[in-house]
Amino acid sequence: MTVQMFTVGELFTNCYVIGCEQTREAIIVDPGFDNHLEAEKIFKFIDENAFSLKFILNTHGHPDHTCGNGIVKEKFHATILIHEYDAHMLGKLGRKIAGFFGFEDSSPPADVLLHNEDMVKAGRIILKVMHTPGHSSGSISLLGQKEVFTGDTLFSGSIGRTDFPESSEHEMNFSLKKLAILPENFVVYPGHGPTTTIGEEKRSNPFLQW
Repeated sequence: MTVQMFTVGELFTNCYVIGCEQTREAIIVDPGFDNHLEAEKIFKFIDENAFSLKFILNTHGHPDHTCGNGIVKEKFHATILIHEYDAHMLGKLGRKIAGFFGFEDSSPPADVLLHNEDMVKAGRIILKVMHTPGHSSGSISLLGQKEVFTGDTLFSGSIGRTDFPESSEHEMNFSLKKLAILPENFVVYPGHGPTTTIGEEKRSNPFLQW
């Protein structure tokens, strides 16, 4: 499995292209770019690696993670996936939310709604959906064999905000405990900031010091 991170947009969102080296099928996670210039850099990477993009996978519905969905779908005709509890943030309502926060682009409606413990498969890549609400009601983390994509739930040294509408500090604490029991060598690919590991966060992240 190949993982390539691109930091995009005004909020420095981490967008990931995850590719299967054997079948060349790929997934893009959180395309938060709001202009075609940033998109073209990612599209060039996909083309140069001869990847066939199968899914657009959102860890949650906030526009800094979803506003590029439409650009990607138009280019690759990929399927948009998001947890059922955040699906309302895409489509018609999503355009209003994106506009309110100053984003020019927004996402079309989701094609597939995800649920806890669903499996997303592209080639030999298998990502298990872990429902990790707190930052939003439909926030998810994506479990691979030795890695986890945590969206805005867990960052290096910090966590996602819980003062937004549909956020919950109580649910965030529960979600962090679910992540903390993962193997310590799991690489954490967060929605913002540098990569880390579960072990490092358990040792140094103040929000995981129970």
